Amino acid sequence: MSTEPRINDRIRVPEVRLVGPSGEQVGIVPLAKALELAQEYDLDLVEVAATARPPVCKLMDYGKFKYESAMKAREARKNQAHTVIKEMKLRPKIDPHDYDTKKGHVVRFLKQGDKVKITIMFRGREQSRPELGFRLLQRLADDVQDLGFIESSPKQDGRNMIMVLGPHKKKTEAMAEARALADARKAERQGRTPGSDAAADDDLVDDDLLVDDEVADDEVADGEATEAEDAPAEAPAVEADAPVEQPAASQGA
Repeated sequence: MSTEPRINDRIRVPEVRLVGPSGEQVGIVPLAKALELAQEYDLDLVEVAATARPPVCKLMDYGKFKYESAMKAREARKNQAHTVIKEMKLRPKIDPHDYDTKKGHVVRFLKQGDKVKITIMFRGREQSRPELGFRLLQRLADDVQDLGFIESSPKQDGRNMIMVLGPHKKKTEAMAEARALADARKAERQGRTPGSDAAADDDLVDDDLLVDDEVADDEVADGEATEAEDAPAEAPAVEADAPVEQPAASQGA
C-alpha cells in the first residue's frame, strides 16, 4: 500500500477540515470549495490526517513539501550512530611488521567509535600455549589504551582466544569530529588556487582518507593490506626515422 497522502482529485470525501497555507484554520468546507481555493492559491490540497472525521487537508506546495521531508530524513540518517563491531584476527607468533599493521587498523576503528573484536587463532601445538595469545592481547590493549578499553576480557573459545575492545569516544562524537575535519579541509582547499601543488596534495590526502569501509574491511579480513598495482606507463611515441640518403655512385667506376 502507498504511504503517500492523497492530494487534489484523489481525495474522495464530501467535505474536509481545511487548513490554510499559513496554518490558519479555515474550517469544514465542501471538497469542491477546498479544491477551488487550492487552484486560486496555485497550491495542492493535501490530506494530512486521513483518519479524522472529517479528514484534515492543507493547502501547500506538495513538491516542495516532499523535497523538504526527504532532506530532513537524509539529515536524520546522517546523524544516526550505528554501533559496529569490527574484527581483527592475529596469530600468536605474529611478525612485528604485521603486528604494527593490524594495530593501525585497530586504532582506526577505535577512532571511528567502533568496537573491535580481537581473535587469536591457534594452530597445531600452539593450542598448548594459550599464554602466548593472552600476552599478545594484553600487549595490544596496552598499546591502544588511550583510545579504547577492554570491554570483554580474553577468553578461550575452542582454537581461538577472543577479546573485545570498546572505544572511549562515542560514535556520534567521532562522526562529528570527522565531519568537522572534512569541512575544514574543504574550506582550506577552496581558499587555494585550483591546480596548485598544495591543492593537489590536499586532494591526494583526502582520497587516501575517504577509503571505502568495505574495501578496508576486506583488507583486514585477509590480514594484509593490498597495494594498487601501478598501471603500465604508455610507451613514448617514436617518430619514424627520416630516410637516409644513399651516396651517389661514383661515375666512371
